Amino acid sequence: DIEETALAYPDRISRHWIDPTPGFSERAAELMIVQFSNINQDDAAKFASIIHTLYRVAMDYDTELVEVNPLVKTASGEFIACDARIIVDDNALFRHPEFQDRGSARVDDTPLEAEARRQKLAYVDLAGDIGIIGNGAGLVMATLDLVSLFGGKPANFLDVGGGGDVDITKRGLLLVMSKLEVKAVLINILGGITRCDIVAQGIIDALNESAMKKPIAVRMIGTNEEKGIQLLHQAGVHVYSDMEGAAEEVLKL
Repeated sequence: DIEETALAYPDRISRHWIDPTPGFSERAAELMIVQFSNINQDDAAKFASIIHTLYRVAMDYDTELVEVNPLVKTASGEFIACDARIIVDDNALFRHPEFQDRGSARVDDTPLEAEARRQKLAYVDLAGDIGIIGNGAGLVMATLDLVSLFGGKPANFLDVGGGGDVDITKRGLLLVMSKLEVKAVLINILGGITRCDIVAQGIIDALNESAMKKPIAVRMIGTNEEKGIQLLHQAGVHVYSDMEGAAEEVLKL
């Protein structure tokens, strides 16, 4: 297992950084191989061709990962990829219509991640019990860090994106609340092009629809925040003026 090997024996993993401007030729791959292996020249050339092909796949198809594991040498001296895995960046799929009919689930997705992918939600499952929703990846990551700082364990990462509408917010919150381990949910919204009142309505709609209601803490600031906060207060949702307060208080709900 490459992940376990990398953790237990990091010296057994050869890492090489490639400048995409000049690219990565077969000759460069062959020189790389001979630096960490006593492989013979014929095998080095064959191996280099495979590595160069993997690089071209990564560049041509906007991948996050191209992996061959294991790669074996047959009795006849040929190299065969016995298994392979490719992950294409979801944000680049518009450039690759050939993949549109293949579905978007990944073999290592959890059931909730697979459902989120079907709904086109940016969701990652985590091992904790505090649901996290925000608009913007950086804001969501900062929220995860704050919850952890105050002793909580985030249950997920969910970015509803800029300009989030009622439906996206509702579907995102319903998804997070459907996770059995989630005890409470923290929603952190910084309104710019995202309207706080629209997000608030999505939260309310989710609470009205959900059969698995969880306590919710909301930090909301920005465009139409007064109207959004008013809507949430009327619905009995806890609203806080700063991230730190919301992150600390959600652990008490």
